[in-house]
Amino acid sequence: MAHGLLFILLFSSILSTNHACNQSQSSSLLSFALSLSSPSLNWTSIDCCHWEGITCDLDGWVTHLDLPSRSGFNLKGGVFPSIENLTHLTYLNLSHNSLFGSLESSFFVSLNRLEILDLSSNPFFGELPSFIPSNTRMVNLSNNHFHGAIPSPFFRRARNLTSFSVRNNTFSGSIPSSICLHSSPLIRLLDFSFNEFSSNISAGLGKCAKLQVFRAGYNNLSGSLPEDIYNATQLEEITLPSNAIRGDIKEEIVNLTNLTILDLYLNQFSGMLPMNIGKLSKLKFMLLHSNNLKGSLPPSLVNCTNLEQLNLGSNNLEGNLSMLDFSKLSRLSKLDVVSNHFTGVFPN
Repeated sequence: MAHGLLFILLFSSILSTNHACNQSQSSSLLSFALSLSSPSLNWTSIDCCHWEGITCDLDGWVTHLDLPSRSGFNLKGGVFPSIENLTHLTYLNLSHNSLFGSLESSFFVSLNRLEILDLSSNPFFGELPSFIPSNTRMVNLSNNHFHGAIPSPFFRRARNLTSFSVRNNTFSGSIPSSICLHSSPLIRLLDFSFNEFSSNISAGLGKCAKLQVFRAGYNNLSGSLPEDIYNATQLEEITLPSNAIRGDIKEEIVNLTNLTILDLYLNQFSGMLPMNIGKLSKLKFMLLHSNNLKGSLPPSLVNCTNLEQLNLGSNNLEGNLSMLDFSKLSRLSKLDVVSNHFTGVFPN
């Protein structure tokens, strides 16, 4: 019995030792804490693995730094030099703070095990480095002050990337849809909204076999939609409002049978609505107002029975609205067809 108790105590001691904070990690974290102007972090115990927001592996290396803003706890200051020494980091979340600095190439060279990076809603600035580590699964840099073009090789090593958001920055240049050609086959979300991207959307999105959400609204995009986008059959959302995208909405859009949101308002789309658009039976939001669409509404439209909002206002559409049985759209809460050339009785 005594030997068994001794074994348990020794085993517990070994586990405790393995979890103890590595001294270099403790020093790096304290340097990070000292770089903050406010508020002070309550990191006072000896073992940094027990500090708030810190998780270590069995050898005492810091793997998680999780310090998003909490009520009354908004970090302010610069961060990166000291964090680069946390070379076993796989999870970094500093979102919704007042932290600043730029992402240098050395950051990703040092943190080559990083899987989750969330720096959203801070005043980080500068351009992106030339690559992200191959282990990275999620990058969220939204609501910052990053600028410049996204480097063409940025995604080449990102074989495991599933989510990438740079929403609400001042990025410019072309949207790097080549991500689907050269890197991750796993990408599910791409959000480039509220930036200064220009030019057309280049081909390549169709290679993203698992892509579910593509957002690039409120930019300066032009040209027509790449035809291979209709090959990304897992798409559930296409949100591209307030650009200068032109051309027809191709009949091939009916291949996207998982689509629930189609938001293309305030562009320069022309031509007629696809005749078989009713095959998009999962659609909840169809926002196509303020374009140059023409022709009559296809009868199949009323087969989109999950529609909650249908906005076709401010186009050049025509025809007799009485010919369509809008009562089939029982979930419809908003219908806008104003500023067109329709005739007939307006649906109730």
